[in-house]
Amino acid sequence: MARYNTILFDIDDTLMDFRLSERAALHNTFVDYGMPDGFSRFHGSYREISKVLWQDLEEGTMPLAKLGIERFKRLFHQHELDFSAEAFGSQYLDYLGQETHLFPEAEAMLEGLSNCRLAVITNGFGSVQKARLKNSPMQHLFEHVIISEEAGYQKPHSGIFDYAFRKLGLTSKDSVLIVGDSLTSDIKGGMDYGIATCWFNPQGKHNGTAVQPTHEIRCLSELPEIVNGKIE
Repeated sequence: MARYNTILFDIDDTLMDFRLSERAALHNTFVDYGMPDGFSRFHGSYREISKVLWQDLEEGTMPLAKLGIERFKRLFHQHELDFSAEAFGSQYLDYLGQETHLFPEAEAMLEGLSNCRLAVITNGFGSVQKARLKNSPMQHLFEHVIISEEAGYQKPHSGIFDYAFRKLGLTSKDSVLIVGDSLTSDIKGGMDYGIATCWFNPQGKHNGTAVQPTHEIRCLSELPEIVNGKIE
């Protein structure tokens, strides 16, 4: 008998390589704005700005809709670029929705969990995440796709987990597992909510925080054995 029968998956940097998606979408948007070298020139600054804003989002001090514009406002102000942050951000999200870069083991791993209920729980823009999943071979594998923009709460807030449990008709937390790459979002959220957690840590990063996952994996292929209780 499986240890867990309902698995909640993060998408970005868990099932899909977000850096590849971001790189392509940013590059294509800068090309549209007549700056084919824009990605190489501004990506470092963009990542620093984006990291701060996504932390603000997790802490509940930055609405998602504002984040989508604010990151480019700050970037353009820093580099004195005369672009509309709203228009640029909208174009970027359109391109991002076209980018689907699965990690090599993701599809086989998910198919190996066919005895479980599978769902997505992700912070992000609904139209983008739905488009990316629709363009991937994973789309038919998930019972529900829980997106923070629709739930009204973002991980690690308990509200998004309440929303997920309602959608899935779950009443017990005992056999639910969340899998994700972010200690502050996925793992803290799961811990605070009282469900088991699995930290996807392919680079073997040191965890010196108080956020301690139930399980930790380096490869997605390790997950089915954890789910089925064969390894800790």
